[in-house]
Amino acid sequence: MAERSGTRTRYGGVRGRARSLRAALAVVLLGAGLAACGDDGGPPELTWYVNPDNGGQMKIAQRCSQASGGRYTITTSLLPSDATAQREQLIRRLAAKDSGIDLMSLDPVFVPEAANAGFLRPFTPSEAAPLTQGVFPVAVQSSTWKGKLYAAPMWANTQILWYRKSVARRAGINPNDPNFTWDQMIDAATRTNTLVGVQGNRYEGYVVWINALIASAGGRMIGQTERGSRASIEIDSPAGREAARIIGKLARSGVASPTLATDIEEQSRATINSPRGGFLLNWGYVWQAEQGDAEDGAIDQNIVNDLGWAPYPKVTPNRPAKPPFGGIEIGVSAFGRHQDVAVEAVRCITSPANMKQYMLDEGNVAARPDIFDDPDILQQFPMAPLLRDSIVASSPRPNTPYYADLSGAVQNRWHPPTEVNENTPGRTSVFVRQVLRDQALL
Repeated sequence: MAERSGTRTRYGGVRGRARSLRAALAVVLLGAGLAACGDDGGPPELTWYVNPDNGGQMKIAQRCSQASGGRYTITTSLLPSDATAQREQLIRRLAAKDSGIDLMSLDPVFVPEAANAGFLRPFTPSEAAPLTQGVFPVAVQSSTWKGKLYAAPMWANTQILWYRKSVARRAGINPNDPNFTWDQMIDAATRTNTLVGVQGNRYEGYVVWINALIASAGGRMIGQTERGSRASIEIDSPAGREAARIIGKLARSGVASPTLATDIEEQSRATINSPRGGFLLNWGYVWQAEQGDAEDGAIDQNIVNDLGWAPYPKVTPNRPAKPPFGGIEIGVSAFGRHQDVAVEAVRCITSPANMKQYMLDEGNVAARPDIFDDPDILQQFPMAPLLRDSIVASSPRPNTPYYADLSGAVQNRWHPPTEVNENTPGRTSVFVRQVLRDQALL
């Protein structure tokens, strides 16, 4: 996602099989856009393609340009707001070996596909060391393909449970209870006639939810991802069926958003501000967004005062929850004309100081756990320790170059949420296998 959080730049929904990218897209001609800057004798001008935010990445580009002492300048180019369009634009330009892209803000699930296709410049071990030291291991894992670091974590992300404290009191529950479950939350919302906000649109954010439920139930969507299209399909399992049960229960309960099937992050956030606001599963940006809306008069300050936070709910009391993992990582194009300078820029972009400032500016969570102990962070984000612990406990989506196909197949069979039932995982398993083996189209 990414999301102002991790899902608003999530990549999915378009067939992205790595082995066919170059052949399918190499005919794309980009004309003058292929020309690199800095060839007139001045310092190299690096172009950084960024996901939409409130200008935080542009500010980092300006700071790093100034800090380089004339070694380089960075300009930012904004990717589309739609996740599918973002991925499609990058894939097309990289498949055409466009030298006009130097740096890219990437969702973790895009890294294996782009790396496997030869679109990203891997970092050498000496370059990787400062980019990974002190970084959340799950973020490093998601940036790595076949033992090499292909992207540098800039911000990590996770979802937690946001809730209205007054609703929890009326329902007689404590969302911070160590064994608080999805069923307890849905039942509490039913008793109080309040809403549970989640992301149920047919897009990557919905797969984030599905994957987190399956992982929290002790399963996974696929395994043996190193086997590529022959990966083991494991979604048809007790864990997969338990995830389907919870989604179906919520979708048909009367306490899901009426627009659940089209809700993304911001639409689901709006549910907690409505007269029926109760519970919300969403990313770390929510706190700053809610405060900003209150300051602008879009919502009442009492709503913010009533907002509580708790760990991601469990599927079963005896098994730890596995919250979603997301974020943004910075990749260097394999076709840029200033790759060594681009590596220098990545070190600046992902420095602890810039991670901290970006979290303060944008509300997006830093990729280094030490930053969560910073007094400035704790003052602005009182839930920072929970966010840090949730990232540590999180479960990333499958690390595979076939992720776009997997995600698209899951979305196809699990949407709309109201139709999800105990047969959904089985039907999904068959369809995923067919898609991965070129026996079916998305």
